[in-house]
Amino acid sequence: MYNVMIVEDSKPILRNIKMLLETLNFPIRVAATATNGEEALAVIHQESIDLLLTDIRMPKMDGLSLIEQAKLANPELKVILISGYSDFEYTRKALNLQVFDYLLKPVEREALEEVMGRVIDRLDQQISKDLLDLQEIIHPQCETAPKQGEEFPPLFSQMLIIMSKQPFTAGHERWVQVELETIMQDFFTFHPCRVYTSQTPYQLVAFVNKSALDLYSSVHECLESLRRHLVAHDYDAIIGGQLLYAESGNLPELYQRMSSIVSEQQRLKQGLALDTGNPVSMARSEPGCLDWVLETAFVQMIQARRKEQFALKLSELLNRWAEENVLMTEVERFIGLVVDTFAHLYEEQGSGMRLGLELRARQLVGAQSYADFCRELTEWTGQCFDMLQSHVRKSKAILFEQIDDYVKLNKYSQLSINDIAMKFHVSPSYVSRVIKNATQITFVQYYTRLRIQEACRLMECQPDMKFKEVSDVLSFSDQHYFSKVFKEYTGFSPTEYKQQIAGIETQTHIVDQIQDTSAVSQQLSASTEEVSATVAAMSHISKVSAESAQTTSAAAQEQMAAMEEISASSAQLSKTAENMQELVRRFTLYSSTHHEK
Repeated sequence: MYNVMIVEDSKPILRNIKMLLETLNFPIRVAATATNGEEALAVIHQESIDLLLTDIRMPKMDGLSLIEQAKLANPELKVILISGYSDFEYTRKALNLQVFDYLLKPVEREALEEVMGRVIDRLDQQISKDLLDLQEIIHPQCETAPKQGEEFPPLFSQMLIIMSKQPFTAGHERWVQVELETIMQDFFTFHPCRVYTSQTPYQLVAFVNKSALDLYSSVHECLESLRRHLVAHDYDAIIGGQLLYAESGNLPELYQRMSSIVSEQQRLKQGLALDTGNPVSMARSEPGCLDWVLETAFVQMIQARRKEQFALKLSELLNRWAEENVLMTEVERFIGLVVDTFAHLYEEQGSGMRLGLELRARQLVGAQSYADFCRELTEWTGQCFDMLQSHVRKSKAILFEQIDDYVKLNKYSQLSINDIAMKFHVSPSYVSRVIKNATQITFVQYYTRLRIQEACRLMECQPDMKFKEVSDVLSFSDQHYFSKVFKEYTGFSPTEYKQQIAGIETQTHIVDQIQDTSAVSQQLSASTEEVSATVAAMSHISKVSAESAQTTSAAAQEQMAAMEEISASSAQLSKTAENMQELVRRFTLYSSTHHEK
């Protein structure tokens, strides 16, 4: 529903226009009427008027002067001129004042209906834009659309107020829209007031008709009175506010600017009221500010793991903050410094804990009292020191295992310590310390040793591979540098090493042949023994046969002669086996002596 005001010095014409408007099917209400400009202007300052229909020629203040003054009060006000004159000069001035349109007397219903239809469309568009802007700054669950019969005056004709909960105060659960809206409406009794929950925790925004300022000498006085009213209801807050004009700019941007001013001026103890349209600048070097010398001292204590000294200095700082009622931005900046320092040290050790630290830091600022904040901050920083020390002991071994696997997998690449640092999200200096701690050598020595070991393996497994190919595949800069480094780590040049490999292979082949010859000799010796045993058995049988059958003496003698021949052959075989064993013994001795040389 839009509020319409008619200004006409002729009462019959005024009544006629009012009657015509009431017969039109538009969401409008004739909220006020006046017979001259001064009377109309007083109403505009008191009430929210969306559309002004005014005559031009009137006593005390004419229509053009009224429009000029009314636009200052409400830049979004839509105006329709009513005139009995087709005067170009009036039209030109009206255009300069951004009049929406004009009607000639006598006002006819059709013309009025056509103009009103267009101006209502324009007002609807303005409300849609205002609602979209409002949705950008308030919580998504907040209802923005006006309720049935509720007015929604243009945003840039009101006062915007931001209320933030004072830190280290109780009553978190009471900072809700319903309760604070009741208290605000009680304070601005005769002036429309709407309250919304913003997207910032424990912060609300309110829009109040600017007529509420008529009772006060300034915006600051009004806001300070509101702050004390909230304190009386156990709400300690910092309040910022200012009048909204069309020249104020985009609403979301204006809100962000006001919210920043409120945050920057919030102090450790006791709320504050600020006219953000005329903010008071605060010097950075005021008492309680942490100078760079003290900042550096706290950082160095964390880096050096001096837990007890840090706790002592922190206690002194907390006491000084309370005495000097410092800005909350200083408290938050110090906590941010602590978070950054611990997070950096954790990240150097390969642990990403920044998000967890930041979450805990935000919880600290939400403490119910300053005493609770001091206790929790001291305990938390102590835990951070303990975690840091524990992490140092166990993380280095785990990280080295991961680095070792990665380097071995990439030994064919030109790998640098920066590559490893980037891979494991730690600093190059930390990688260097981890490798030195695990291997007692530098990264360059460790990486080069792995590549030389791989070069040795390639020479053994692929003897036809050229030295340049080995150098290239292992990403050495050139063959000469590869040969130099190879000799430093093995004591041999690549050529000497390859000859050593070849000599070892030849000796291995000879030994294998000797072992085969020895095996044959042993088999021959075994065969000789078997023949000797057979001869002995046959000799015994022959003797038995000779004794038992003397009648066959001649046959026995022939058998004995044959056996003697077999025995002689066996002896010859035994001699041959002995000679072969001697040959094997000498060859083995020669091979061993040559290898030692």
